[in-house]
Amino acid sequence: MSEFSPQLNEDQITLQKWVHDFAEDVIRPAAQEWDEREETPWPIIEQAAEIGLYSWEFMAELMMNDPTGLSMPVALEELFWGDAGIGMSLMGSGLAVAGIAAAGTKEQIFEWVPQCYGTPGDVKLGAFAASEPDAGSDVSAYRARAVYDEASDEWVINGTKTWISNGGIANVHVVVAVVDPALGSKGQASFIVPPDTPGLSQGQKFSKHGIRASHTAEVILDDVRVPGSCLLGGKEKLDERLARVREGKPGNSQAAMQTFEATRPAVAAQAIGIARAAYEYSLEYAKERVAFGRPIIMNQSIAFMLADMATEIDAARLLTYRSAWMGKHRAFTHAEGSMAKLKAGRVAVWATERAMQILGGYGYVTDYPVERWHRDAKIYDIFEGTEQIQQLVISRAISGLRIE
Repeated sequence: MSEFSPQLNEDQITLQKWVHDFAEDVIRPAAQEWDEREETPWPIIEQAAEIGLYSWEFMAELMMNDPTGLSMPVALEELFWGDAGIGMSLMGSGLAVAGIAAAGTKEQIFEWVPQCYGTPGDVKLGAFAASEPDAGSDVSAYRARAVYDEASDEWVINGTKTWISNGGIANVHVVVAVVDPALGSKGQASFIVPPDTPGLSQGQKFSKHGIRASHTAEVILDDVRVPGSCLLGGKEKLDERLARVREGKPGNSQAAMQTFEATRPAVAAQAIGIARAAYEYSLEYAKERVAFGRPIIMNQSIAFMLADMATEIDAARLLTYRSAWMGKHRAFTHAEGSMAKLKAGRVAVWATERAMQILGGYGYVTDYPVERWHRDAKIYDIFEGTEQIQQLVISRAISGLRIE
């Protein structure tokens, strides 16, 4: 496919319906319960694994076998239309997979990606550990250190990671660590920490405003030793890259940013799913809710809000589809991935707030799902690059200047 088209093919329409049916039949009815419990929804992960929705094969199909790039955002929009917290529990392993795919060799991908999912009846989790207590958006400030022990061909990792989805409970952790502090963000690499590796433990588990069915915690690394084979990409490639940087030559994007850039269209699609859920719910409510003798949608103040919601969601989706397609066919030229993520996050927050307004008092109580969607939406202005970081990336791309 040489030109971008937002038109879905038959396989994608089938995929859309399949994921939507699971979201409608399994996820939505359980959403409030798991939000209140603030626990990983293992029974739903198991159900997803049984039908192949939670599996490395499904992720590979979305990531590698789709020439359009649209299958991933199509699936994620439907999944997160069901519930963002449960959706994140199902997709958290995908961030680890993206980290492995971005930096790993083919052999490492085939070895470790399946271990991020396990099998039905024995499901596993993956986690991508990048952010630190004093370094979130500022990836150049990471302090977690990996030191090579040549005698044993092992890397020794020390540090603390935070805000990690599946952190501490994952079977496979992908950890970004500094290997050469003098090179700043260019002196980092990604490592696989295999299951049950001594020295890795869970720190604080966070009680969150939204996406509460997704486990988020600190990961503490205390003299964690991993084999040399667990350096993603291998030592020869790392040494070559570091040598180029030391000589002042361009190096590849640093480890965390490679992953975030690859996943921004997917994150945007998640936000669109939340926004669409709120829009559809408030549209139906406005048609049925009678005040002053007529449905409230007959009032322009309500109808125009819904018209704006529909327009903004479609605009965000088109930006997301375009960036997903570009991710398959060409490099981003004007930070299109960041544009999609910025727009979709803003739309999700705004649309869920409008939905609460349309429902009035009912939008504010937990008996209705709108307040939960509003809480879930806000994280999309924050994680995987805040709103301001996206603006910074975009402004640099369009100006060609190092805007600070």
